[in-house]
Amino acid sequence: MAEKETPEVGLHFLDYWRVIRSRKEIVLAVALLVIITGTAYTLTLPRMYEAEAKISLREDQADVDPFERQNMMGFSYNPFFLRTQFEIIQSRQILFTVIANLKLESEWGKIRNENKAPISRGYAYNLLAHSLRVSPYRDTSLISIIVRFEDPEEAARLANEIANVYRDYRLNAKKREMMRGVEALDSEMEKQQTKVTKAEEELEKIRKDLGVTTMGATSMGGSFSIDKQRIAAMEADRISARVDTLVRKVRLEQLSKLEGEDLVNAAAFIVGDASLNTLRSQITDSQVSLKLMLENLGENHPDVKRLRAGMTELRQRLKEGLDGMRHGLEADYQVAKAKYDQLEIELTAVKKTDIEAERDRYLPYSRAERNLDNQRAILTALKAKLAQQGIEVELPRSPVEVVDPAEPNAGPVSPNLFLNILISVFVGFGAGVMLAYFLEYLDTSVKTVDDVEKYLGAPVLGAIPQKVKPLNQEGPDSPHAEAYRVLRANMQFANKSGGGAFAFISGGAGEGKSTTLFNLAYVCAQQGDKVLIVDSDLRRPVQHTILGMSNRFGLTNVLMRDVPIEETIKPTSIPNLHLLPSGKLPKTAVGLLDSQRMRELVKNLKARYDYVFFDSPPIIGVTDASILASEVDGVVLIVQYRKFPKVISARAKRMIENTGSHILGVVLNNINIMRDDYYYYYHSYYADYYYRSQESAPKGEKALPGAPSTAVKKETV
Repeated sequence: MAEKETPEVGLHFLDYWRVIRSRKEIVLAVALLVIITGTAYTLTLPRMYEAEAKISLREDQADVDPFERQNMMGFSYNPFFLRTQFEIIQSRQILFTVIANLKLESEWGKIRNENKAPISRGYAYNLLAHSLRVSPYRDTSLISIIVRFEDPEEAARLANEIANVYRDYRLNAKKREMMRGVEALDSEMEKQQTKVTKAEEELEKIRKDLGVTTMGATSMGGSFSIDKQRIAAMEADRISARVDTLVRKVRLEQLSKLEGEDLVNAAAFIVGDASLNTLRSQITDSQVSLKLMLENLGENHPDVKRLRAGMTELRQRLKEGLDGMRHGLEADYQVAKAKYDQLEIELTAVKKTDIEAERDRYLPYSRAERNLDNQRAILTALKAKLAQQGIEVELPRSPVEVVDPAEPNAGPVSPNLFLNILISVFVGFGAGVMLAYFLEYLDTSVKTVDDVEKYLGAPVLGAIPQKVKPLNQEGPDSPHAEAYRVLRANMQFANKSGGGAFAFISGGAGEGKSTTLFNLAYVCAQQGDKVLIVDSDLRRPVQHTILGMSNRFGLTNVLMRDVPIEETIKPTSIPNLHLLPSGKLPKTAVGLLDSQRMRELVKNLKARYDYVFFDSPPIIGVTDASILASEVDGVVLIVQYRKFPKVISARAKRMIENTGSHILGVVLNNINIMRDDYYYYYHSYYADYYYRSQESAPKGEKALPGAPSTAVKKETV
């Protein structure tokens, strides 16, 4: 059945925290250095004061509009206008004027030069420009002019002067612009007057050459010729004759349709003839008189006959009058029609003559006259514009208004000690953390158990804390002993045969293999195992110094068969623990371990002791370690925490494997528990367990040194 692959776990927040904690000295040192530097630099900075002048801007226009021009759009926010004014306020033209008005070259020269010589204008400009800050008030036309300077009075003076110079600049710039406009208009008006005079002379010349007669100026500005006036009069007469003819025709047609009494009644209103009205009245009166007579007299009465004869005479006369009226209306109509026809003929002839004259005489004259009118209109407009511009030049203007003049500030705004220290704290700790991570990135040494298992591919038998002394010096009750009990238990599980000969090897010097070997032997002896320590590091032996014993005779003497082994193995003050010192290494004993006698010695010692621990030199650079590794039952690789790069430990492992020896595991040594939370909890568990076991022992008794071993074995396995 295939083994399940262990899923890769990404970096946790605690992994980053361990880096900071493990290198907290660097973080704190860098942070402290930056904070001290920032604070010292802040204290050396000169005190700076700010003064603010607030001004209101608007586009150039007169305070009073005498021509009543209305701005239909009202005020509109123009960011381009305001941005342009920002740049103008900070421009060289404004600042150079301020420098000249306040004589800053000489005043600042007295302050900044020892010989009190004036500074250059460019240097003064740079100082003033760096001290100036212009900013807008959002959604308003207000601008803030802020000057920062060492003297509060000077800062206020500079801010007010900049505001005043800018205000004068805007006023003078607009006046100069308008004066240039007035001069240009005046020049154009003189040119236009010349054009008008020339157009008048040309018109008069054309009039004389063509013989055009005019009636003077009309309301539209042009002249009116006599021919045109005659045509207009004849046109009016023709229209009047046409209307009169139509009226007479309609009157004649209406009377022609009437007969008898209707004609009599209508004639009185249509014609309005007094004689006809008189006859009509007489006939009416006679009819009334006749009716009255017939009531008293008969038909044959003379008065009745006489009255009837008179009525007959009146009717005859009325008929004759109506006939005459018809003939008169018809004749009148014919006269009016003849008059209209004649006017029509004459008007047509006059128009024909006028058209010919228009083409030959009046058309050039009209063109010249229109040209003169246009030139006069342009001249009139120029005169009006010039007069208007002259008035606007004299009108008061306020494109810039100083809303709040600058006043000296009582308190400095710079340096801000609290803010600078706060920034230094953040920058310092940030730089420290970055440096810590950078060093961590450069550090390729073994740091964690995961590093051992990942890069070396070997199990970790134990994790030994930092500053561990030999247990014979710390005493049997040392809390560090528990780490070695865990190491012993893990070795027992890794070595299924139980007991044997083991070599303790490291990749480089100073990784703590000798102390680790001794303390492990010490713990094994306490647990009742018979243990022998063989100091096989012939070049730098240390085991005899740990036990305070002589190194005169030892392993070298046994291998050279100068002394029997029984005389070189020495019991120690620790029960069950014996030592075979290295002995003095003669110069002629090179390669002494690589012999049959060494193999026999290992076999002999294994028969006498439960555990035989060989203290080996570093495997890299010395061949003795490889020889020992090939002869023992197993090898324990000692790797010091954060000392050598991983490649050193990996190379040591490969060299051990090349000898054909079995690696039981790796001991991660000299761990700084206080700098690494992972190992802190890993170690504190055993320490707490150990102390609790001591407290739980009956009063007057002491817990056995190996008491917690069983529980620890279960936990570590």
